[in-house]
Amino acid sequence: MKLSINIDHIATLREARKESSPDPVIAAGICELAGVDGIVCHLREDRRHINDRDLRILRDVVKTKLDLEMAATDEMVKIAIMTKPEMVTLVPEKREEITTEGGLDITRYKTKISDAIDKIKEHNIKVSLFIDPQPENVDLALEVGSDLIEIHTGLFANTIDVSQKIIELEKIRQIANLAKELGIGVNAGHGLNYLNIISLANIEDIDEVSIGHAIIARAVFTGLERAVKEMLEVIRRVRI
Repeated sequence: MKLSINIDHIATLREARKESSPDPVIAAGICELAGVDGIVCHLREDRRHINDRDLRILRDVVKTKLDLEMAATDEMVKIAIMTKPEMVTLVPEKREEITTEGGLDITRYKTKISDAIDKIKEHNIKVSLFIDPQPENVDLALEVGSDLIEIHTGLFANTIDVSQKIIELEKIRQIANLAKELGIGVNAGHGLNYLNIISLANIEDIDEVSIGHAIIARAVFTGLERAVKEMLEVIRRVRI
């Protein structure tokens, strides 16, 4: 299982004081040196954390894989085509949310999403869709031409009810298996930490996880390099 790190939270800390540090570009370099497989950043419409300068420099310096999370808007499609990340992950976006709250409503925005995918893939950029773990979403992702899905793991990660957690984990397992049978790559993310990642790492159909907050929060106490290596160690204990 591969690990990509979302560096938005570094930019959030910087923007809290409107300073020039901490710089998410430097954070990306530390993460790569520590052994991660990719860097994730979300360029939001309101630029609340990652900004255009960050994205431009990240594209120049990231050596592993740059995954640009974004809404399926005309502005963001143009930016993606100009930036040429290795991958784009289309996510829903609401200005009032603190973080992404759920998967894409592909049925409602099918034409818009399909058009965005077509334009992005013309430039040899892979596209992933952030979806809730429901079978119909996998079928729709395949229908609109997505290369990958990223399973929204928020309900699994955040519920404290053990029986509900087991149910949500099984949903994720089934969706990952279905996607693999249909030839779609499988990523997962949202709310994952050093404990619940163990259950996810046992699902062999998940190729990669995207984690941000838990690692950056731990880095406050341990340093970023060590926090990254500790997460990699947890995953590798499960996935040899």
